[in-house]
Amino acid sequence: MGVDVLIIGQGLCGTLLSWALHKEGKTYLVIDDGAGNTSSKIAAGIINPVTGRRYVTTWMIEELVDYAKIAYKELGEYLDAPLIFQKSIIDFFPSPQMRNAFVDRITEDDTYLHAYPDQNSFNSSFNYDFGCGEIRPAYMVNVQTLLALCRKKLIDADALLQESFIVKELKVERDSISYQNITAKKIVFCDGIASAENPWFSLLPFSANKGEALIIECDSLTTEHVFKKALMLAPLPVANTFWLGSNYQWEFEDDQPSEKFYKQATELLNNWLKKPYKVLAHKAAVRPATLERRPFVGFHPLYPAIGILNGMGTKGTSLAPFFAHQLAQNIVYDFPIAPEADVRRFSRILSK
Repeated sequence: MGVDVLIIGQGLCGTLLSWALHKEGKTYLVIDDGAGNTSSKIAAGIINPVTGRRYVTTWMIEELVDYAKIAYKELGEYLDAPLIFQKSIIDFFPSPQMRNAFVDRITEDDTYLHAYPDQNSFNSSFNYDFGCGEIRPAYMVNVQTLLALCRKKLIDADALLQESFIVKELKVERDSISYQNITAKKIVFCDGIASAENPWFSLLPFSANKGEALIIECDSLTTEHVFKKALMLAPLPVANTFWLGSNYQWEFEDDQPSEKFYKQATELLNNWLKKPYKVLAHKAAVRPATLERRPFVGFHPLYPAIGILNGMGTKGTSLAPFFAHQLAQNIVYDFPIAPEADVRRFSRILSK
């Protein structure tokens, strides 16, 4: 079997790369074992335009969001399912200092930060002593629906091998690769944190961190907003269900849900949420974050048939559409990849 591109992983990156190649008329095959505890599969799909305690605007956010809105709308039309929804984030301040920091940032840049006009609007649902601010526009992407429907499309097109990829069976030539009975002009690793252990990209500065989330059921809580107080509480497509997450664990023993997070998350909810709730699920995964918080996109400096689309960290929902498109354009037309994301910025390391 011969294809233009062999894609390893059907998370958000692998799925969006296959879509970008599909639009260009290129052939591809995806290998994915269907594991449930991947970062894409537990993500809430929130696109937040600001980050950090200083409410700094996220890197490239205007360009990323403009492209993401188009990409998810287009893909949603192809799948016959709406995928992206505009929201606002209601940020409940944990202290007077954080409230002051928010107000100070509004005076510097009010593009995404806004005072919320009715500070008592959420009193029936939440406890909050120091007021709230609004971050908008923000967006939510129905990542789970996207992945599931695209997986079905791949299966129907005989473009998915539902099995684990075996690294040692990959044979690499300068301008092509072969894997078992498959030949391809390129192979692209979109397999999350697993890329940190393969022989071609293990030297990249990955900085894996673990995230966890609870899925809860809560009646009569508005779905118009995403709510934030230490953790995010975001509405899910199923009625009355919400995603609560996620934390950052830089030191962890495994990729499984932990009792510590469950206790911290439920204590937060018990003190913050006034409405009764029920925990439906507890999920965890390891994110393929990077030390410099920039993705890894492009092809190996010594092995130009081997590529990567990875390292999206917590920003995959906004980063993946843009850089999947860039990588597809690089494959098809040899267009350049943004220097800050191009994996060849690590040519010296990767050439060792």
